[in-house]
Amino acid sequence: GMNAAVRAVVRMGIYVGAKVYFVHEGYQGMVDGGDNIEEASWESVSSMLQVGGTVIGSARCKEFRSHEGRLKAAHHLVQRDITNLCVIGGDGSLTGANLFREEWSGLLEELVQQGLIDEKAAQNNSELHIVGMVGSIDNDFCGTDMTIGTDSALHRIIEVVDAIMTTAQSHQRTFVLEVMGRHCGYLALVSALACGADWVLIPEMPPEDGWEEQMCQKLSENRADKKRLNIIIVAEGAIDSHNKPITTDHIKELVVSCLGFDTRVTILGHVQRGGTPSAFDRILASRMGVEAVLALLEASASTPACVVSLCGNQAVRLPLMECVQMTQDVQKAMDEKNFEEAVRLRGRSFENNLNTYKLLSYRKADSELPNSSFNVAVLNVGAPAAGMNAAVRSAVRVGITEGHKMFAVNDGFEGFYKGQIKEIKWGDVGGWTGQGGSILGTKRTLPAKHLDKIAEQIRIHNINALLVIGGFEAFLGVMELSAAREKYNEFCVPMVMVPATVSNNIPGSDLSIGADTALNAITDTCDRIKQSASGTKRRVFIIETMGGYCGYLASVGGLAAGADAVYIYEEPFDIRDLQSNVEHLTEKMKTGIQRGLVLRNENSNENFTTDFIYQLYSEEGKGVFDCRKNVLGHMQQGGAPSPFDRNFGTKIAAKAIQWISRKLKESYKEGKVFANTEDTACLLGMRRRAMVFQPVVQLKDQTDFVHRIPKEQWWLKLRPLMKILAKYKTSYDVSDSGQLEHVTRVRPKKVD
Repeated sequence: GMNAAVRAVVRMGIYVGAKVYFVHEGYQGMVDGGDNIEEASWESVSSMLQVGGTVIGSARCKEFRSHEGRLKAAHHLVQRDITNLCVIGGDGSLTGANLFREEWSGLLEELVQQGLIDEKAAQNNSELHIVGMVGSIDNDFCGTDMTIGTDSALHRIIEVVDAIMTTAQSHQRTFVLEVMGRHCGYLALVSALACGADWVLIPEMPPEDGWEEQMCQKLSENRADKKRLNIIIVAEGAIDSHNKPITTDHIKELVVSCLGFDTRVTILGHVQRGGTPSAFDRILASRMGVEAVLALLEASASTPACVVSLCGNQAVRLPLMECVQMTQDVQKAMDEKNFEEAVRLRGRSFENNLNTYKLLSYRKADSELPNSSFNVAVLNVGAPAAGMNAAVRSAVRVGITEGHKMFAVNDGFEGFYKGQIKEIKWGDVGGWTGQGGSILGTKRTLPAKHLDKIAEQIRIHNINALLVIGGFEAFLGVMELSAAREKYNEFCVPMVMVPATVSNNIPGSDLSIGADTALNAITDTCDRIKQSASGTKRRVFIIETMGGYCGYLASVGGLAAGADAVYIYEEPFDIRDLQSNVEHLTEKMKTGIQRGLVLRNENSNENFTTDFIYQLYSEEGKGVFDCRKNVLGHMQQGGAPSPFDRNFGTKIAAKAIQWISRKLKESYKEGKVFANTEDTACLLGMRRRAMVFQPVVQLKDQTDFVHRIPKEQWWLKLRPLMKILAKYKTSYDVSDSGQLEHVTRVRPKKVD
């Protein structure tokens, strides 16, 4: 993802009229000067989005840690009048940058005294501004939800785990996997969540004494349950409660001596740093790169050096040193064995992951479970989306932990009225997280015509609450059921909908389960299609994406794949726009650029079809480039769910079931559940930085029912960004850019 960040900074910098320089080989290049600092051009960052690592190189630099080294670096910057630095790296690189800034005026004085620069140069370059972007695969930087590179590392880990699962299931083996993270257990924790590992060991939460017996007991229980596979994930920095390292070999010896299971160790190592960046990382890095340039433009002597980052789905700026301080506090807390504090300092996203993992992986004995005597039904509605199964698994297990009886409904509302409903147990959903599509089965049928029969089934099975996981039909279905409450008492139960659709067109939620997997499918395919033209003559590809009337996949896919133009329904276009796009691309193709990419949403315009656009570009591009077209089709719906979708599905479904438990308690009166208020038929969505329960009735006004899209969509603000990165002169709305905030420390909840 670092290259996407470099590309965004260069292009946004040129767009705002700045001169942009590459510093090759990290701080080493700044200390050495010469050719290591070169001016960047628009074309120099072309075709680098899909490349892993960093094109401009990076190095750990001893010299920059010394005063002399920093003096040389300052001299090389002043020679070129560079006073704004954008640093992409981990906490070490960012701390170094901050120190450099604090010493800046002193360094300039020294350079003047040594006669290396004159007074005028010192005055012109009197202030150094710094903005950081955090690039670190183990997501160990406090204050940021996701660092650049983390999602791609998770992709590599999950690919390996999925591959190991097939061999382990055939062989009845136990696998011990070591993933990166010397001081931070994020990768281990999230990959354990995403593949349903049996045991995870991370530095922030050392196991209690006697964990060896507990672990072995759990592994043997799983074997007894006919589960052929045991997976244990270990962070390389894993420790026990006495701060002694726990190694993979130690675990292997334990399992072999204690249980006699055939055990294999796999150390993933540097595989995790490599490969193509995921769609999420490219978009994160592109958004952050643009944000970094804006932050540098607004910086002054009085503003602290900041890092740009995402909190939920919102761009934020945070003072660099506050984040570094907090990151160091985590290490300090761990050294002092104050592990709860360490987890809290890691931030809410880490804490959520940890709590969800604990909920889902430890199966309590039936005697330990609360007996709620409530029955909760789960169903999938609409088209299949990757991640639905992870959500169902999570809902079933959390429901059982909360003491409910869980029922699975096959084939959506159609199966509901036909009575395809049966109880689903803890073990039935094992291994579901990595499966694409919908195992329960899903249909687009709406409930309105079958209300009598559905009410009857609710009576027969005594169902007290509903969890509906699906797309736009699920939203409509919950609305129809809640509207029918006046007539049918059976529907007076808590019901909640969780959005799962590749189109991401559900009102009340920024994201839906399945959209990330679809974006990755689009991005991968676009990469391959672009590569197919390398070495041939100039070529433009016209690619049609799914999404109904919603342009999310086309627009955000276009941002991740580096598209030149994206046609969507939400932003009407006419023949003049098409003409200017063709001319723009023709001009670009006359320079050193070899390939063009144009995306079109399937329903963006009924007359300007994909064929029409293909023929237009072919005709107009004669003599400059030729054209090819591709309709991506259903490959966007399939495939194994991405780590993001597994995780998002798991966490959002767990939250939905906890809400159901609360509402059941509130609405249980005189021996039965009765819930008919607006706030008992909700949609759980992600809004900016929070997960919010919203009554479906209140979302009515926010919906365009004809085109099945929300009236306001956050990602439309990313469109100008895509145009700027494709060299259009367009206006960029900065109203949504991040404001400088302070790092919030979650105080421990006081015990009453």
